[in-house]
Amino acid sequence: MQKHSTPGCGRSAKLLSKCAGTGPLGERLWPELQVDDGDLVVEKAAASAFFPGRCPLTGLLERRGIDTVLITGTFTYVCCEFSARDASTLGYRVIMVVDADDARRDEDHHATVRTIHRTFGDVRPTADVLALIHNHGPHGRRR
Repeated sequence: MQKHSTPGCGRSAKLLSKCAGTGPLGERLWPELQVDDGDLVVEKAAASAFFPGRCPLTGLLERRGIDTVLITGTFTYVCCEFSARDASTLGYRVIMVVDADDARRDEDHHATVRTIHRTFGDVRPTADVLALIHNHGPHGRRR
C-alpha cells in the first residue's frame, strides 16, 4: 500500500475555515474546486451523502442513470467512509480515490481504505480514475 502523506493540519484548517458554515453553497466549497454549469452541487445534513432524507444526491443520481460514485473528501474515516458504505448498500459501484481523501493520521486513512477495499468498493489513485474516465468516457462506454 502506498504511503499516504497527510498535509499539515495548519494548512488544512486554514483552507477549511473558508469552507462550510453559512451563506450560498457555491461560496462554501473548497476554494480550489472548479464547478462547471452541468455539475451537481448538493448539501448534506449527515455524515453520509447517501443517508435517506438528509441529502438529495441519491435521487439526482438515479434520475441521471448514474451507477458509479467516486468518493473523495477531507476525512477518510468519517464522511468518506460513511458515504462509501451507504452508496454500496444502495447498489452503487463505489470507487474511493485514495489520494483524494485525507485524515489526520495515516493509520486512520489506511484502516478505512482497507475496509472499503475488502467490503464496499474499489480503491484507486486519481491517475487510475482519470485513465478510466478517459478510456471509457463519462458514460462508461469504451472509446
